[in-house]
Amino acid sequence: MHELAKRLIDRDMRALARGISHFENDHPDKLEILKAVHDQGKGAHIIGITGSPGAGKSSLVNRLIQFLRSKKMTVGIVAVDPTSPFSGGALLGDRVRMADHFTDAGVYIRSMGTRGSLGGLARTTKEAVRLMDAYGFDVILVETVGVGQSELDIMKVADTTAVVLNPGSGDVVQVFKAGIMEIADLFIINKADLPGVSKLMTEIEGMLDLVKHDAEWRPPIAQTISTQNKGLKELWDRFKEHGQYLKDSGEGKRKQTRILQEEVLEVVHYELMRLIEKENEKGSWREQIARREIDPYTAADTILSEWTQRRNPSESQDTTTKEG
Repeated sequence: MHELAKRLIDRDMRALARGISHFENDHPDKLEILKAVHDQGKGAHIIGITGSPGAGKSSLVNRLIQFLRSKKMTVGIVAVDPTSPFSGGALLGDRVRMADHFTDAGVYIRSMGTRGSLGGLARTTKEAVRLMDAYGFDVILVETVGVGQSELDIMKVADTTAVVLNPGSGDVVQVFKAGIMEIADLFIINKADLPGVSKLMTEIEGMLDLVKHDAEWRPPIAQTISTQNKGLKELWDRFKEHGQYLKDSGEGKRKQTRILQEEVLEVVHYELMRLIEKENEKGSWREQIARREIDPYTAADTILSEWTQRRNPSESQDTTTKEG
């Protein structure tokens, strides 16, 4: 077994941090580490927290951490922040909001910049969650970046996906447009001390009647006031209920199977893209494109044809022989 993976499984926090960094930096050993920890998951309940910017996701996660720690549960957090398209850096504001937990040995917070990834997650979020599960946290919270209508990637990571909304914000229309309604396992009305809660409840229930009228699991609606620590127990009860449903119905295993199957193709796609990009760093097509001598589609077709021929020279020779 890979030495870093072994230390991580033995609950070495430094090994966990270094392992996640390996994935962020495309370390050559990253796939070996994943292979080693694949069967070492401890069964953490992975909870995704998504929703529009300003919904109070970070504050809610911060108070939820406090609640879970009061129950002696260990918590891993992946907080995804937007990356600047100009500097490439990220504000990592969640580290500021969750500063109270930095010295708590039962909490591990990892902030990640999106680095251009869409879908509300960083490119290596899934791998970070895998390593946290192998480490042995009881609960793993994944807070998405908050980009509105493109946060569907969370469904490929979390067991339970919660969508955070605010009364009077009009978010429910955006949620319905985005398709997030279909992936939500739970709705959270945060800042429930503001006016408009009843109206928002009615809107969500109405849309659930349309989308989830024949579903086995109808997403419940929880109300919280995170700044006052209100509604956290009821929220955690809803999370546990969904976790039990996944177990009793078998949907949890089916979902994990789908995620693993998709992950195979995702890994292949990413590694092939890296290989092709490396081989074409100085391709002649770059100059031809700049001079407008060829179009992007011809260049792409050329790259694919050359790549295929290099890996299947016999087929290329057979084609040449037949043509001759």
